[in-house]
Amino acid sequence: MSPWIVSDELWDRLEPLLPQRERRFRYPRRKALPDREVLCGILYVLHTGIQWEYLPQELGFGSGMTCWRRLRDWNEAGVWQRLHEVLLAELNAASRLDWSRCVVDSSHVRAFKRGSHTGPSPVDRGRAGSKHHLITDGHGTPLAVLLTGGNRNDVTQLLPLLDAIPPVRGRVGRPRRKPDSLFADRGYDHDIYRDQVRERGIVPAIARRGTRHGTYRWVIERSFAWLHGFRRLRIRWERRADIHEAFLKLACCLITHRQLDSLC
Repeated sequence: MSPWIVSDELWDRLEPLLPQRERRFRYPRRKALPDREVLCGILYVLHTGIQWEYLPQELGFGSGMTCWRRLRDWNEAGVWQRLHEVLLAELNAASRLDWSRCVVDSSHVRAFKRGSHTGPSPVDRGRAGSKHHLITDGHGTPLAVLLTGGNRNDVTQLLPLLDAIPPVRGRVGRPRRKPDSLFADRGYDHDIYRDQVRERGIVPAIARRGTRHGTYRWVIERSFAWLHGFRRLRIRWERRADIHEAFLKLACCLITHRQLDSLC
């Protein structure tokens, strides 16, 4: 099955989260394109990296602008965040989330159209870019993702990433949103942030400058490989940051859903 075809399992989890569309008064007899077909069009863009205006309508996705608007509206309604929480809760109920440790890192991507949340590349100051900041559990399952300018220091997003972990349900007791330990490379080497991580009851395992990066770096590198396997995320084409963030969150949902599929 093509990766942009929405499976019944994913649709059953997503459909209850979609907001109800308001009645159309300008063209009351024109039926709106079904949400599931629009989602297939959004996934087609995410997987292939094609521009919105070149979205093949003969596949039944509708126009690129229709898909763009739905992606924007669903992101504003918090659909992707709630879907991610639902998927994480199912993984947690199956004991497939490794809370013994989490791993953080970032990845730089070019931003040809600039826009908000962009900045000079650390390698080439003449080229604008953005950073994807990611935190995963010990298995590499995304817990939260943030978007910043390419010139933002990694360590400044360490605490925001921890705060962005949602309360994960699925087990008896209070929802969990805090791992036991945190692994990071030398880019996060700062004693002030180590102390702040300890104050949250998390053991920091952050590599110091002049030493090796650490044992679990491969976990986050594999997660970034999964994330950037979606061609739309390899280069930032969106001028608006919220649209690129929507793609990021949707990709994290799809990666998490794959983890659920592996249970079957």
